[in-house]
Amino acid sequence: MTEKLADTYPMLSVEEAQERLLALVRPLEPERLPILEALGRVLADNVCAGTDIPPLDNSAMDGYAVRAEDTVGASHDHPVRLRIIGNLAAGYVSQQAVEPGTALRIMTGAPIPPGADAVVRFERTRSDGNGVEILEEVRQGHNIRRAGEDVRHGELVLPRGTLLRPQEIGMLASLGRADIWAIRQPRVAILATGEEVIPIDQPLTPGKIHDANSYCNAAQVLRYGGVPLLLGIARDHRDEVAAKIRGGLGQGVDLFLTSGGVSVGDFDIVKEVLAAEGQIHFWWVNMKPGRPLALGQIGGVPLLGLPGNPVAAMISFELFARPAMLKMLGRGEWAKPAIEAIMRDSITRKDNRRHLLRVQVQKQDAQAGTSTCYSARLTGPQGSGILSSMVQANGLAVIPEERGELAAGERVRVLMLDWPEGVLL
Repeated sequence: MTEKLADTYPMLSVEEAQERLLALVRPLEPERLPILEALGRVLADNVCAGTDIPPLDNSAMDGYAVRAEDTVGASHDHPVRLRIIGNLAAGYVSQQAVEPGTALRIMTGAPIPPGADAVVRFERTRSDGNGVEILEEVRQGHNIRRAGEDVRHGELVLPRGTLLRPQEIGMLASLGRADIWAIRQPRVAILATGEEVIPIDQPLTPGKIHDANSYCNAAQVLRYGGVPLLLGIARDHRDEVAAKIRGGLGQGVDLFLTSGGVSVGDFDIVKEVLAAEGQIHFWWVNMKPGRPLALGQIGGVPLLGLPGNPVAAMISFELFARPAMLKMLGRGEWAKPAIEAIMRDSITRKDNRRHLLRVQVQKQDAQAGTSTCYSARLTGPQGSGILSSMVQANGLAVIPEERGELAAGERVRVLMLDWPEGVLL
């Protein structure tokens, strides 16, 4: 069975494999959410303003509301004296009009009273209780925020497809929107396979390893906005693997991830179940780590068979499962953030696969007149089972298929796993 499958499915490039996977998924249906729960989601409907923001002309400063013409010629040496007629705090509307020769003490955000057309900030005045000396001449509109200067009534404020960040949540709140329609989160089933894999709450015995893959992949699902459903571990038996997959499909999942069982060994069962009960779209990808990577469908649900080694499973997730999830979430951009860095290690390899090397990226001190520069160093041995190399990494250096060697000091493209605050600014 394994030999026949290997003959049927040729090796694909990373881009070809990504295209085939993305062709199988589409944005999910929307759901109505309280706005805070919609953080990080994609807006499913246009949001238009039902009112002006701000709704009234208001003061941009603590100061005095005045008539600009009353301040003509005012200066520190030749102040203009006006009579104070009252105080106005934010949240209240004045019933008094500012008439010639008067001023109204006003706080930031308070509506501009009738008759006033400017605000003089406190720092440019002198007050003695009943009167105030104006120490500068101001023009109409000075220190006034106009009604609708932020948003106009009827204006399209947030179009469908907008990613809801904290600032969009604030805008929704300012519009009085307590809830919103947003694309729902994908439900992602996660299944580990292998006779050697045991749950993390069981003690290790000879020949066994704890199930790291399920938790790595579940954490990645959470990080990129999905809902993980951990299905546990399936032994290397076709009936058990098939039963676990059917059980996951019965929970209404949108994407299925397995780890292990997709290589060429006698006990690599996942691809055989996929071929027998669904369909396989590809099996090999020209990359390292992560060459054995199966894509198929069962019950109309895309199934991505990740490699069994934890580093290979994580990197394969970043390149394939992540963009599929982002498309399901309605996101329009799926590529990983990338930078160019100077590689501090020399690289030699003997195959023509695309290599993705775990690196630690650091910001370099830029010379005067030059742009920001980054350097990248390997995080140690690059074996696909060395999870500590991922722990130390914040990027994946991409070595193209055609490059057999890369000398230290050459530039390399790096897909960023993290953007540490204060490091890559």
